[in-house]
Amino acid sequence: MGDLTPYLCVADARAAIEWYVEVLGAEVVLDPIVMDDGRIGHVELAVGSGRWMMSAEFESAGVAAPDPSRGAAVSLHLEVDDVDALCERVVAAGVTLDRGPEDSPPAGRVAVFRDPFGHRWFLDQPLG
Repeated sequence: MGDLTPYLCVADARAAIEWYVEVLGAEVVLDPIVMDDGRIGHVELAVGSGRWMMSAEFESAGVAAPDPSRGAAVSLHLEVDDVDALCERVVAAGVTLDRGPEDSPPAGRVAVFRDPFGHRWFLDQPLG
């Protein structure tokens, strides 16, 4: 068996990299591959052991960012050490939380938000 790694698409990959690094505390683990037209074709980020890939939109490949007028088809579940502290950074960055932070046994301390690029995040901090 292998790992399942999300591959996100965003309208503005440079802004998304900056946001994920500054707000989520992500680390760029594979530097951006910049295409001839200047768009980012691939980059890899991580928060702890949670890793994801990302690119700009590429209509020719059928890759598009989420439509913010619709509900999210996928939620990204990220386990963190301190849900409350991360939520403070998310809110300070202008994002409204959809839920929490709150204790939700047996899941743990949880919160949910949609980032500025249309992706829905479910944060989880194990209780105890």
